[in-house]
Amino acid sequence: MGKVIAIANQKGGVGKTTTAMNLAASLAVLEYKTLVIDADPQANTTSGLGFDPKEIEISIYECMVNENDINEIIISTEIDHLDLVPSHIDLVGAEVEMVNLENREEKMKGVIQEIRDRYDFIIIDCSPSLGLITINALTAANSVVIPVQCEYFALEGLGKLLNTIKIIQTRLNQELEIEGILLTMYDVRLRLSNQVVEEVRMHFKDMTFDTIIPRNVKLSESPSFGMPVVAFDATGKGAVAYLNLASEIAAKNGLVKEN
Repeated sequence: MGKVIAIANQKGGVGKTTTAMNLAASLAVLEYKTLVIDADPQANTTSGLGFDPKEIEISIYECMVNENDINEIIISTEIDHLDLVPSHIDLVGAEVEMVNLENREEKMKGVIQEIRDRYDFIIIDCSPSLGLITINALTAANSVVIPVQCEYFALEGLGKLLNTIKIIQTRLNQELEIEGILLTMYDVRLRLSNQVVEEVRMHFKDMTFDTIIPRNVKLSESPSFGMPVVAFDATGKGAVAYLNLASEIAAKNGLVKEN
């Protein structure tokens, strides 16, 4: 049964999609069978893996609202062991259309349940909100990774997200855990970045990943070429950081592959 990990933070610009795309690709490079689900109407994970959202005819939207078979939607990427369930701008309307549906918070869970046995990891890229789609992702997930940028106001809104997670744990998904808080956009030259690292690790201790994602030009450029950084700049700092994160998560879940 695959481990389902949601990448969530209601704040935009924290490296959420970057993390979803590159963590999934890094797990695949480490030969874990991985599926990434783009549950963000902006569809940046879809385009970042080389697919034009405008050409996507069937997406996660159809699975959740119209109950299409997810097996018809899964796309193989150019990265071995990495598949994608794409998104589309239509997902914006899903929250309105799902309001009156029975068990509306569990639609994504039902969709994922059909294919969990096929993957070691399923990564869900959530939208930058705490709306119904994100609640669906957290209800479907075993755990959540929370990206936090190493910048001013880094902890702003984190309390609200943690409170939402507690509510979901109580009402919808008792098994949901926090996989870890991931520090992103770290610049070793800046005092502020180092202060944020100290502050987050002081407040959240063991909840914070050892791996820190640096601010990196290649990491920012790779989506425009339609590929994850591990394919775009395999030996660069950004790729190495996400490979380290993938290894850390695999080890935490007892899935380390023997050489």
